[in-house]
Amino acid sequence: MAFTFFFRDQHTLEHVVNHFLPYVSGRSRITVWDAGCAMGPEPYTLAIMLAERMNRFSFRNLRIDATDIDETDTFGKIIDEGIYRDEEIKRIPADILAKYFKPASTAGLFKIDDLVRERLKFRKHNLLSLQSPGNGYSLIVCKNVLLHFQHSERVAVIKMFYDSLAPEGFLVMEQTQKMPDEHSGKFEQVVCDAQLYRKIG
Repeated sequence: MAFTFFFRDQHTLEHVVNHFLPYVSGRSRITVWDAGCAMGPEPYTLAIMLAERMNRFSFRNLRIDATDIDETDTFGKIIDEGIYRDEEIKRIPADILAKYFKPASTAGLFKIDDLVRERLKFRKHNLLSLQSPGNGYSLIVCKNVLLHFQHSERVAVIKMFYDSLAPEGFLVMEQTQKMPDEHSGKFEQVVCDAQLYRKIG
């Protein structure tokens, strides 16, 4: 799903960062899955927010698997290059924009900092295949997709997320999505004002 923008739903992502960082502190390998990443604003926003709070050495241990069904075959190139039009980055706070984006060789385009860009790896992926691109994730982000699925499909995809998370790993969903009753006992809600959950068991 292509509708997203940089620093969308920053309130929820701040909750994510606040709970995620203590959980992964001291780890030499930190993996995140952003499912339904569109053209990359969401996973790049998360990476920037983590870069602001992690030391440079720890941040290099982060890998974000950014996936999308990408029916246009364009998202991968955009994410890999990390280049965005000026109108796409105008919502970014000015201090963050100056720190993490530099003008590209073409007027009106801006390139994200290489250290941040190198944390993301894009691949095409259909959530309804129910085949996870990895396992042992510390965090899974899925904030733009589940509302388009039928209830039974959401239940099956969230089961895949559960199986893909490390013990006590985190799952964050869009605010309109509540945890299905079928997964009662598998997740606990971490905060009352965001759909941020911790895996149980």
